[in-house]
Amino acid sequence: MAIKFYSHGACREVTGSKHFLDIDGRLLQVDCGMFQGRREESYRKNRQMPFDAKAVHSLILTHAHFDHSGALPILVKNGFDGNIHATSATRDITQIILLDSAHIQQKDYEFIQEKSKKYPEREMTVYDPLYNAEEAVQPLRHFVTVDYRRKFHPLDGVTAEFFDAGHILGAATVHLTLPGGLNIGFSGDLGREGLPIIRDPDVLPPMDYLVLEGTYGDRLHKSIGMAGEELAELIHKADARRSKILIPAFTIERTQELIYIIHTLQQEGRVPKLPIFIDSPMAVNATAIFKIHPECFDEETVRRFISVNVDPFGFENISYVVSSVESKKINDFQGPAIIISASGMAESGRILHHLIQHIENPDNIIAIVGFMAENTLGRRLAERAKEVKIFGRPYLLKAEIATLNAFSAHADYAETIAWLKRHDLQRLKKIFLVHGEDAALENLQRELLGIGIPAVEIVEYGAVHELN
Repeated sequence: MAIKFYSHGACREVTGSKHFLDIDGRLLQVDCGMFQGRREESYRKNRQMPFDAKAVHSLILTHAHFDHSGALPILVKNGFDGNIHATSATRDITQIILLDSAHIQQKDYEFIQEKSKKYPEREMTVYDPLYNAEEAVQPLRHFVTVDYRRKFHPLDGVTAEFFDAGHILGAATVHLTLPGGLNIGFSGDLGREGLPIIRDPDVLPPMDYLVLEGTYGDRLHKSIGMAGEELAELIHKADARRSKILIPAFTIERTQELIYIIHTLQQEGRVPKLPIFIDSPMAVNATAIFKIHPECFDEETVRRFISVNVDPFGFENISYVVSSVESKKINDFQGPAIIISASGMAESGRILHHLIQHIENPDNIIAIVGFMAENTLGRRLAERAKEVKIFGRPYLLKAEIATLNAFSAHADYAETIAWLKRHDLQRLKKIFLVHGEDAALENLQRELLGIGIPAVEIVEYGAVHELN
C-alpha cells in the first residue's frame, strides 16, 4: 500500500488550503480554498490549478471559510466529478459563500473596469471573474452531508469521521483510517475553548500522522473573556466622540460573534445602544443559517437565548442591510454607529466603500478582529500604514486602529499545544504544519518539538511525503 501526502496551498501562507492523499493512485483531497493577497499573483494561482481536477476521486471539506472552500467552483469547472463530504452546516454556509464570491467578483470587475476607462492614467488591471453565479452552485450538487461522530467512506477502504473543530459553525477536524490501519488527522482550522455560540474543540482518536494548522503559531491571544471588555471600551469611546466604528469582519462566525457579544453587553447594561449596521447580504443569509443550526450551539447560548425563545442575533438597534441603496444611506447617518461589513481582510466588498468615507477622520475607529494575511489591505490597516490604496486611489490612514485579538477563532500556539496534550499521542510519528506564515510555523515547530513530538515538518508547496 503506497500512501503519499502533499499540498498545493496553505504552504507557508494562510490561504488556498488544498491537501491531498494519494492512496495507491486514488486521490482524496481535503479542502479547496481560494488564494488571497496580491491580486495578480492570487488571480494566477487560483486560475491555474497545478493538478488534474479530474483525477480527484473524492473531497473532504473541513469548513466553509473562503480560504478552504472558495475554489470549489474552479475545481468542478476543471472536471472534478466526485463527492464533497462536509457537515450540514458547512454545506449551507458554503452555498452562500460561493454565491457571494461570484457576486463580488462580478461587481468588482464592473467597478474596476469603469474606473479604468474613466482614469486611464491609473493603469488599473481588470481581472475577469473566476466564476459566475451559475458556476458557483455547481459544487453544491456534489455535497454529501455527514454529522459529527458519524463514520463515512470517502473512498473504498477509507473510513472518515468528523469531530467538532470549535472554529466556526459546522467546522470539523477529520480522522481518517486508511487501508492497512494507518490513521491520519487533519485539523482544518482549529478553534479555541470558550468561543461564543459554538462548542469547544473535540479530541481526535489516536493518529499516526497529523496535518495541523499554524495560523497563530507564534502568538498568544488575550483571553476570550477580554473580547467583550475591549469591544465595550470602543463602543463607549465612539459614543463619546460621536464617531463610527468600522469592523471588516468575516460574515461567517465573526459577524455573529460580534452581534452576540454586543447583544450580551446590552442585556447586562454595560454599553449604550448605538445603531448597528450589518452591511452584507451574505451576513444576513449567514445569520439565518445560524438560526437553523442550533445543534451546533454550546450550552451557554442555549441557556441564555434559545431556551427562553430570544433571538441572539436580533434586537431593536440592529439593522441588516441588503440593498446597495440602503448601504449608501449608511454614509449619511449622523452620530455614533457601528458598521460591520465584509470582506474580513478588507480585500473586496462593501467595507471598502465605508473605508473610503471614514478612513481619513481621526475620530473614527477601525477595529481589526481577525487574522489579516500578508499583502491584503487588512494587513496594511493592522500595521497602521500611513497611506493605503483603495480601488487604486491613495487615502491617508487617520482613523484610529484598534486590534482586538481576543476575537480570534484560531487557536494560538499555547492553545494548540493544550489541545494536543488532551490526545493519546503514543502512536504519533509526525506532525505536518500548514496554514501559517514562516515565523508562525517555525515557532510552532520549535514548541511542538519541545514537548516531545517526535517529528514536526513544515510542508512545502508540492513536496511529496511517503507515509507508512
